[in-house]
Amino acid sequence: MIYLDNAATTMHRPQAVIDAVVQAMCSLGNAGRGATSGALDAARTIHSCRTKLARLLGCPRVDHICFTPNSTAALNTAINGVVRPGDRVVTTVLEHNSVLRPLNRLAAEQGVTVEHAGCDANGVLDYDELEQLVTPGTRAVVVTHASNVTGNAVDIARVAAMAHAAGALVIVDASQSAGTAHIDMQVMGLDVVCFTGHKGLMGPQGTGGLAVAEGIDVAPWAMGGTGVRSFDALQPQEWPTRLEAGTLNGHGIAGLSAGLDVIEAQGGVEAIAARERALAERFLAGVRDIPGIALYGAFDQPVRSAIVSLNVGDIDSAEVSDALMQGWGIATRPGAHCAPLMHRALGTERQGVVRFSFGYFNTDEEVDTAIDALHDLVC
Repeated sequence: MIYLDNAATTMHRPQAVIDAVVQAMCSLGNAGRGATSGALDAARTIHSCRTKLARLLGCPRVDHICFTPNSTAALNTAINGVVRPGDRVVTTVLEHNSVLRPLNRLAAEQGVTVEHAGCDANGVLDYDELEQLVTPGTRAVVVTHASNVTGNAVDIARVAAMAHAAGALVIVDASQSAGTAHIDMQVMGLDVVCFTGHKGLMGPQGTGGLAVAEGIDVAPWAMGGTGVRSFDALQPQEWPTRLEAGTLNGHGIAGLSAGLDVIEAQGGVEAIAARERALAERFLAGVRDIPGIALYGAFDQPVRSAIVSLNVGDIDSAEVSDALMQGWGIATRPGAHCAPLMHRALGTERQGVVRFSFGYFNTDEEVDTAIDALHDLVC
């Protein structure tokens, strides 16, 4: 199989990640639950991963890296931990349902006002509209770093400046960018960055988290066992315990830590991004002039995710994706991609789009096969 669905998950994981998970499953106990060798080894493994993530994301406090099962859980934790009843929140039409649905629920149940900044015909965020919406009294601006539909990047430093000028916080969904795009919380002025471990960070599924800047109060969303302060009636307020109720996925975090080592060994985020961008550009060059192909995205952006989404005439995206899988063994993602407002803005609500998303371990030969397959489908 030629796997070109890396925006969903990185299926071809480094052997070092697999080995780290297996070793952890044979040796780690439960971090923070006693002083046995297994519990202490688990705590050390988790702390090591926190340290690497803090360095990668430019988070000034290692203990402000809080683990969750995925970025959806991280975004729910951040949004519900920051936004209060009656608050006003601004987001965008580029967002995934992991942002939209928590905000919709707060709007329905807690009287939160939610505004959405739009985009242009290529799916590029309308920064002027966003700035107009971010008025004094806005509690938070929640924005993706890169669209999971188009791959278009958002200038999150610019958004952070807009938010802070109005006294608002900025929460960034880095699901499509962590590990493949430069992020520096301190330099960019980011308050919360939510990430998943199983995409650009090359880790296992079931890993993710949020990085929280110094001085930002994110109230506990989930409450439960922590291994410390067991007689406290409510969740302890110390970091990272306040946002980590229950047993952490130590086995998965061990794999995530190994994935971070692989990224560094390959030359860091910049090297990973350059490789993935080259693959996406090779594919784009090969398909953009095929008759009947419609492309979605701003491909002249200097920084963007390695995503190329397209349609073939008026054929349903699921039919095209199925044909690619059945005829050439090429895995892509059709449909709506959990991003309804983005598809509404692009006019692809009924047809969806076929998303090709490239990863570090894809090859030029695989890209060329995908190009040839689309030529054959159309002709």
